[in-house]
Amino acid sequence: MNKIFSIISAAVCTASLTAVPLSVSAADGEKVYGTMNIPYADFYKAEIEDAYEVDAVSSATTKGKWGMNGKGEIVEGTYNNGNGTILGVNFPVEASADDIDALKEKFGFTALDSKPAAYKEVSLSGDSLSVSKLVDTNGEQTVDGSATVSTNSYYGDYQIKVTGYPENTVLYGVIVNTKEGDRYAMRHLENIWRNGSYAWSAGIKTVEYHGNHVSYEDYESSKGKTVTSVTFITLDGYTTVNVGEQYLPIRFAGEVKADDASAGTGKTAFSITGFPDDYKKVITADEGLNVTETEISYTDAKPGKYSVNVTDESGKYAPMTAEFILSTNDMPVKFADGKLTAADGFTDDDKANFLNNLATVDINDTSYRATGSKAIKLFKEDGSIDFDVTVSDARVFENNGTYNITLNSTGYNAPYSFEVKYEAKSTTTTAKATTAAKTTSKASNSPKTGVNGLALPVAVLALAGATAFVLRKKNDQ
Repeated sequence: MNKIFSIISAAVCTASLTAVPLSVSAADGEKVYGTMNIPYADFYKAEIEDAYEVDAVSSATTKGKWGMNGKGEIVEGTYNNGNGTILGVNFPVEASADDIDALKEKFGFTALDSKPAAYKEVSLSGDSLSVSKLVDTNGEQTVDGSATVSTNSYYGDYQIKVTGYPENTVLYGVIVNTKEGDRYAMRHLENIWRNGSYAWSAGIKTVEYHGNHVSYEDYESSKGKTVTSVTFITLDGYTTVNVGEQYLPIRFAGEVKADDASAGTGKTAFSITGFPDDYKKVITADEGLNVTETEISYTDAKPGKYSVNVTDESGKYAPMTAEFILSTNDMPVKFADGKLTAADGFTDDDKANFLNNLATVDINDTSYRATGSKAIKLFKEDGSIDFDVTVSDARVFENNGTYNITLNSTGYNAPYSFEVKYEAKSTTTTAKATTAAKTTSKASNSPKTGVNGLALPVAVLALAGATAFVLRKKNDQ
């Protein structure tokens, strides 16, 4: 990973705060205000008292999100090298007029017409950049909030979700503070996400959900520490949210594992390895499972995903979970007379289990999630197709024609496929159902669905543009 002391000025998105040209009549030594690209290492250096150098985020390359730094986008306020690495943030500064030409050339300095509410003092000595702690003219705000800690994150070893953080503003920096005196700098996309969630690796989970390697060396010491507050840096200055005492259970390189098996009545292998000697194991499992440290047994278990949890009675160490699938070749549903119903010989409970485990729904050339906030709700309560269904406000059945639908449910070895014919302003549909595996060829009269760009995986364009800042006066609290 490149250290961010390297200065990259090409192909960056430079933001400004009501930018105007710098006056050519500025006297030597006069203080000038503007915005400029500040590498993460320099931005955080004075904030965490030179504890460590904060790297650029070179692993945050997933689908171009590193470049989504326009107004309202996921990494607003950052700048990048144009090739997958977020280098730092574009933030207000106070500088000497003597340094302006060099700051323009090397850091994209753009002048402001007024003094910002919060800024960093910068200066140059040759090629060496000096950046101060944040100057907050309105004074640091401290508020009471709350937080929850998870050791089961897609993005690292720890994830903390904070309430009471500054909303409707851009986060340029986030610092996690501990009772022991440690301060950990968060970076966009690899650590800073939306909705108050911040994640990092402490050296156990070093590859995140999308396959990117994440940095962990400077966070290893967070294991076993207690978070007491989180500091946010915005255009309004500091806001520190007190979150009580949130312990970070020690992560370790152990494993719990359960083998997949057939649904119904049976047993499967279970193992616990690599646990510390003083880990006081408490084993719990989903309803219907009987578990020892070597085996899981079950009776009349339906197909689907199951889990077994191992927790430390003392709370010192992080819990661990094993997930496994019990599967079947049976297909408990059929589509007939315009409705999805229980197949012959199966019950409504069998049908409900199939739908509860639905993972994706393929409609012609588009695959939709069947779980989560953006899940497609294809069926009405009576089992009929909802032809008015939308995903992210876009109609799925947008055009007349035949639609090939495939239901993929966890625990069912074969997908279930059928066809429906949709005609606008018509209350009738025709259906032909099969249990054959889906094919890649589609009938020529099969229309595209109405949700372009929302297929799995989601295609995201890397957008470039200037980040527009808005000066806001901090509300008295």
